[in-house]
Amino acid sequence: MPGCHDAISARLCQQAGFPTAFMSGFAVAASRLGLPDTGLISVTELLEQGRDICSAVSIPIWGDGDTGFGNAMNIKRTVRDYARAGFACIMLEDQIAPKRCGHTRGKTVVSHEEALLRIQAAVDARNEGTDILIMARTDARATHGIDEAIARARQFHELGADINFLEAPESLAEMRRYCREVPGHKVANLIEKGKTPIPSHDELEQMGYKIAVYPLTLLNVSIQAMQHSLAVLKQDGRLPPTLDFETLTSVVGFPEYYAEEQRYQQQPPEDK
Repeated sequence: MPGCHDAISARLCQQAGFPTAFMSGFAVAASRLGLPDTGLISVTELLEQGRDICSAVSIPIWGDGDTGFGNAMNIKRTVRDYARAGFACIMLEDQIAPKRCGHTRGKTVVSHEEALLRIQAAVDARNEGTDILIMARTDARATHGIDEAIARARQFHELGADINFLEAPESLAEMRRYCREVPGHKVANLIEKGKTPIPSHDELEQMGYKIAVYPLTLLNVSIQAMQHSLAVLKQDGRLPPTLDFETLTSVVGFPEYYAEEQRYQQQPPEDK
């Protein structure tokens, strides 16, 4: 499951044949605000970006819901708002607000009891009729160790979370232990040169993972491509290698627009 950060990156995921994609909070904070993923982006901004993303594609989109933005009642509202925005799944985590990217330093998490209450509130919102899946994430590995992280993930599953997610295990052994000791559908969060090893898809499946998410790959390569293109332009004004204009217009949907425009073209009156 690739990460996306705006409508065009989501469309590219769909055009590439992926059955689903993940709206990364890190990537949205970077692309929308030019800011780090340290809790600076608001729920309103995430929802606005999410509506644009979900409306641009027909594949289901998973959304980063950070900490849920408050207490249990806030979390229930966030879950409902994400469903109304068009998300198929919301990810919620147990960090203390303001949160930060799971592979960076300075993280802190709420108590074990509060972490469970957060997921209970989200599950209750789903069970009360909100049409959305709940992905429960724990960042406790970095602060309390692997034992506490596994205990939280196991209890998230017991509470009824549809998917559980232990963030930033630091070895293949920890990944295998997590999969062995925690039931249910599990996510591997794979960040280039982050804290977690990046096994092959076959290896992940053998461990017991159901989903591999690559939340920052598209943001990474787009920044790299833009930096290279800007350097070439600044140096001597040469155009760097790019898509031809016809391909670009196709990617953003001009052919479909032209077809619909033709459908509604006013026909000249017939001569009498």
